[in-house]
Order: sequence, then structure tokens, then C-alpha cells
Amino acid sequence: MAELTTIARPYAQAIFELAREQDRLAPWSETLNLLAAIAVDPQLGALIDNPRLTESQLADLFVEIAGDALDDTGRNTVRLLAHNRRLTTLPEIARLYDQMRSEAEGAVQAELISAQPVSDAQARAVSEALKRRLGREVQLESRVDETLLGGAVIRAGDLVIDGSVRGRLARLGSALSH
Repeated sequence: MAELTTIARPYAQAIFELAREQDRLAPWSETLNLLAAIAVDPQLGALIDNPRLTESQLADLFVEIAGDALDDTGRNTVRLLAHNRRLTTLPEIARLYDQMRSEAEGAVQAELISAQPVSDAQARAVSEALKRRLGREVQLESRVDETLLGGAVIRAGDLVIDGSVRGRLARLGSALSH
């Protein structure tokens, strides 16, 4: 994961700077999320890894699938990523870009991962608590991870709050072994 982030970060930063200069932060977010969705498609994933396809063919395929959602700059971005064999980094580029956009807009994206679905009231409470702690607007996304057994994990930028049963057991095991 760290290697993927290291590879994706320069692309995300360059796109972010371009989007900021053009005052097009939201449209670029939509474009990158569309391209990321295309990149994670299982059928397309097999084609991306196929050495028989040239970079140009891969770029053309992405551009064709995206259709009118891509402007000239978006098509050039796809061609650059295809040329450098970095199309598989699109989900990470989109994630990093959205993180930069949120920071620029004075907000932070946070993820609430819980063992059970959370109610709207619980999500609002977590969002408000994070807002007080971070001093910024919080855009909270929730998802369920049944492997947590119980509790929740909150990720907001570099902040990770692990209140999951699995995390507590790991900390207890570490404390007992020392």
C-alpha cells in the first residue's frame, strides 16, 4: 500500500495543482473517480495486465469507456498513465486527490468502519466529535467490515482511532507479552 501511495502521489499532486489553477476541483474529482471505477473493473483489470496490449490501446480503451466524461486534459492524463503503465494506480490517485481537495476546501474526509451498520444519528455524532477534535468540517463515509467482531475504526487523514474489538485484543496481547 505504501508503495502504491508513493507512486500515485506525484500524479495526484500534479492533477490537483492543475485543477486548482483551472478552478475545477470538483469536476476533476468526478473524472478521477470515474477513471478509478473503470480501472477496478475485473474484466478490464485482466486487459490492463495483458502484455499484448500496447499503452496506446489501453489508453484508447479507457477513453472510449469514459466517453464524453473526459475532456482533452482528461484524455491526455489517461494517455500519460497508460504510457507509464500506471493505470492501476487510478484508485489511489483519486483517493489522494480527494484528500488534497478536502484539505484545500477546509474539510477532511473520514471513514467510519464498523462491525455493524451505524445509524444516521451515530454517524452524525462521530462526525461532530471529529469536527471538534480536528477543527475542520468532516465528510464521513461509513462502511461495514464484519471481520472487526465489534466496535469501529475511524480514519481521518493521518488520524486512526481503533476502537474495534480486534484492535483492543491486539493491544491487550501486546501488553501481556511485554
